Amino acid sequence: MSYPPPRYFGETGELNATYRPVGAAPEWTYANGNTVHYLATGATTNGQFGLYRWEMGPQPSGPDAHFHRSISESFYILKGSVRIFDGKRWIDTEPGDFVHVPEGGIHAFRNESGEPASMLLHFAPGAPREAYFEGLPELGKMTDEERAAFMLEHDTFWI
Repeated sequence: MSYPPPRYFGETGELNATYRPVGAAPEWTYANGNTVHYLATGATTNGQFGLYRWEMGPQPSGPDAHFHRSISESFYILKGSVRIFDGKRWIDTEPGDFVHVPEGGIHAFRNESGEPASMLLHFAPGAPREAYFEGLPELGKMTDEERAAFMLEHDTFWI
């Protein structure tokens, strides 16, 4: 495997790094108190990846088993224990654990520990997951057809 073709053709480099302090407010908060920090979106990485900090309270939460056709998803546990389904078994993770799910890989995650937990979610390439995260609370108001269209638009296929 070799490096991909160059994407930058300047001679001197650019001053274009971004910085996000640890105390920055989350971009999205759910009714149950869980939050999502948009650390790097597909829009800010030229479609290369999306990186999000997902913070969960002590109550059970997380999606059921599903897969994506066009994006991979990775999990890096920062705090607490998150149960991650790798398509075969549930793994009780701890801080520092990493799980990568390639395109088409069945997966799910849940916080069932009774304690707060947080993790980094990495998607590649950088799909617009923000619209998915922000649309989740509206699912109950959608018709079956609207829900199916929403999931198809966001590359989420439930098992």
